[in-house]
Amino acid sequence: MAWSVRCFPGVRESLEALRGAGRNLGVATNGAGDIQRAKLAATGLTSLFDGICVSEEIGARKPAYDHFEVAASLCGTRLSTDGWMVGGGSETDIEGGRAAGLRTAWVANGRTWTDGLRGPDIVVWGVTEAIEAMRAAAAQYCSRRSSSW
Repeated sequence: MAWSVRCFPGVRESLEALRGAGRNLGVATNGAGDIQRAKLAATGLTSLFDGICVSEEIGARKPAYDHFEVAASLCGTRLSTDGWMVGGGSETDIEGGRAAGLRTAWVANGRTWTDGLRGPDIVVWGVTEAIEAMRAAAAQYCSRRSSSW
């Protein structure tokens, strides 16, 4: 089943542009290491990520803070206010990411946010929209930092 996973159109190019803008990229996922890594390999995106954090391999599952902290470390960075968690899980991705101090993007894929939880920073239909939103936010963040020097 893992080998049947495919990358959505535009995702590779969007991730490459985000990396080109100097961003660290990582994967934070729950599940079995061999299965999750096989899925990534099937998409052909593995080489774009600085770190891949799989719950089975580290002994902590999202939404645990430790999972996000290890994921950041595997990417060669720390959790920070200009970091993002992008995902489709309201509790594991959005609540967990927020608790770790990250901004959050919920990939709705046609769903409506109905959980009683506080909503994400942004709601997008698909992954490429999330990546574009992160690029725009990074540009604003850099602009604010340079204007305050």
